[in-house]
Amino acid sequence: MIEMMLTTALVLFALAIAIALYRIISGPSIPDRVVAMDMIVVNLISGIAVISVLLKTKAFLEVILILGILAFISTIALSKFIERGVIIERKRNR
Repeated sequence: MIEMMLTTALVLFALAIAIALYRIISGPSIPDRVVAMDMIVVNLISGIAVISVLLKTKAFLEVILILGILAFISTIALSKFIERGVIIERKRNR
């Protein structure tokens, strides 16, 4: 019973990722695409967690942490780029 529910969850996560991919391709603006990319990463993290439960292993927990950190950093960088036009600001004292 639990395995069937987890498999159904994986299918629904894959469906959500497909919908987000459509938003990335046809998104009218850059913020829409950034939100869709965040949605993909969150669903991917959730899918990896479900796979970890299905396989009864803790081997994927490090992957989940790394994906979460990379998603956070990329979201911050893209929002900074949208707001200011640059990611790393360099101040020149001349």
